[in-house]
Amino acid sequence: MTAVPRRVVAADANVLINLIHVARLDLCGVIPGHEFVVPDHVREEITDAAQRAALEDAIARDALDVVSITDIHTIELYAELTVCLGRGESACLALAVERGWTVASDEKGRFRREAVARIGEARLVGTVYIFVLAIRAGLITIEEADIDKATLDAHRFSMPFGSFREVVVEPERNEPR
Repeated sequence: MTAVPRRVVAADANVLINLIHVARLDLCGVIPGHEFVVPDHVREEITDAAQRAALEDAIARDALDVVSITDIHTIELYAELTVCLGRGESACLALAVERGWTVASDEKGRFRREAVARIGEARLVGTVYIFVLAIRAGLITIEEADIDKATLDAHRFSMPFGSFREVVVEPERNEPR
């Protein structure tokens, strides 16, 4: 029997915080075919006490693994990226480049351009992607995801569609990112 290949996803702080806002951080540990990791630089960016407690709880329950940058090539790339990007974003991207991983980040602008140039659009995902995977795996319903969407809207993270039904049922219209 062969093991199911897993897509390793380095999660940036903005995605983690979105999931914390809606108490869905545990999804990272149960989405089939995926392993979510948190670079230690990202972990340090989460400084709000309640958010940090939620993150540490998810790590303790093995929903997320913490990774450190230890090899010289990744350290060098991380240092190069921190000239124009934040520490967490730089860590996620350096790990993705060097290890063939995916990055989960909702950052726009410079980070997005840099990530697409270095790892390609297919290896850059965000909060919507995680919700869509969870819905498709039967971990949450579309209705539950839509309630979370409204909560995230109140936290100033808005998604470019009215309901997850548009993304899940009609994926050709709105492929998740």
